[in-house]
Amino acid sequence: MNAESMQPFQVAGRAILLLAGAIFLNACQSRQPAPAAATSHPGSGPVFPLKVSDNHRFLVDQNNVPFLMVGDTPQGLMGRLTGKDAETYFADREAHGFNTMGWIDVMCAGRDYPTNVNGATPDGIRPFTGYVAGGTDYTHYDLTKPNEAYFTRLDHIVQIAANHHQAVFLDPIETIGWLAALRNNGMKSAHWYGDYLGKRYAHFANVMWISGNDFNNWTIPSDDDLVQEVAKAIRAAAPSQLQTVELHVRTSSSMDDPRWAMLIDLNGTYTYSPTYIQMLHSYNQKPVMPDYMQEAHYELENVGTPPDFGTPNVLRREDYWLMLSGGVGQFYGNKYTWSFADGWQSHLDTPGVDQLRIWKDFFSAYPWQDLVPDQDHAFLTAGYGNFGNVDTKVSESDYATAAVTSAGNLAIVYMPTTREITVNMAALKGSARARWFDPTNGTYQDISGSPFANSGSHQFTPPGKNHDGDGDWVLALDAQ
Repeated sequence: MNAESMQPFQVAGRAILLLAGAIFLNACQSRQPAPAAATSHPGSGPVFPLKVSDNHRFLVDQNNVPFLMVGDTPQGLMGRLTGKDAETYFADREAHGFNTMGWIDVMCAGRDYPTNVNGATPDGIRPFTGYVAGGTDYTHYDLTKPNEAYFTRLDHIVQIAANHHQAVFLDPIETIGWLAALRNNGMKSAHWYGDYLGKRYAHFANVMWISGNDFNNWTIPSDDDLVQEVAKAIRAAAPSQLQTVELHVRTSSSMDDPRWAMLIDLNGTYTYSPTYIQMLHSYNQKPVMPDYMQEAHYELENVGTPPDFGTPNVLRREDYWLMLSGGVGQFYGNKYTWSFADGWQSHLDTPGVDQLRIWKDFFSAYPWQDLVPDQDHAFLTAGYGNFGNVDTKVSESDYATAAVTSAGNLAIVYMPTTREITVNMAALKGSARARWFDPTNGTYQDISGSPFANSGSHQFTPPGKNHDGDGDWVLALDAQ
């Protein structure tokens, strides 16, 4: 996360740390945890583990059902939540349509968690039991001396997530706070630690991995080597678990560092600019990988360069732009729930979360995985607006994104502002039902004259303000 979004924390310490961990986890005592059960009941959720589709463009579950990633970002969970709190949080997220936790920091300390000076759990369990030479702060923890009570706590958190049908991305040693610890430990200990994590979580079917976090230092080879060494050791111990990385802040994709290309399975887009700019860059990178929105503006935060406040309208723009720019889903974020700042319980069920569920339901009703971005305007031929650049505010962009399936049975356009657009109906395989979709309340309006023949051009103009009083609409042309 950006430094502008730091929230204060209060961490309570306790003297008898192992006893506290044991009380908390009386059902999870073994060093090698039981595997997180794969979903087996129809309709209950995806069957983990996830895997990459045959064409490398999206994710599927074990039944080859396309997986639309609907992720929250509970990064600070380990430093802030009790088991009871985690149960409340995961149950709420499942009820609101989330299927992914992207991501949970394995340890929380450093700039994003300035008062958690030891990287401990709320009841004071520290992640390591010893130190390397040079100090006794968290940056000198000995990575080869993990605290069993701490990682048993993490086991329990991952299992709660699995019980609520959530995939979980774990960040093994997030780079905002823990690069110094990696440097103080060196390559051998970094490998040992990655091997430890890989072996411990290899049997959790819902676990995936994300390295980095505002990892601006990937351009320094020695730092990149240390972070990669952890990831390589995890891959060797858990070869089937998917991995990705978050690189530098403001705008980047996972494969901007070519040295990560052979280590990862997912290409994550990180941007505070209009989402389509970096998403299309990621979509076009080689080798082809599923491309998802890793981090963008969070609800209720004012960050970025230039800054933009995370209103529902800003979030909707990011959401629909990403799906029509080759995306396979996203990590939503919230000022209160990424860090679990004081008052997070009253900021769970926000307008942004409600409209994210509308977004999920909209795309789930269509073969979203077959959509191909209309990058050359072969379909949306006029009225698409100004593409802008990385300095354009999300809230000020008027650019309309469009995508069409290769079979020509579906075309979708997202318009952030109201005006007339022109589309090439010949891009569709047959006559198409045309409807306006309101992304603020999930309702459709049939367009007069629909269905339209698949020949020539046709002009469409949205019906005015949407339910929220904004000008953004989705045009759906269904020729199925």
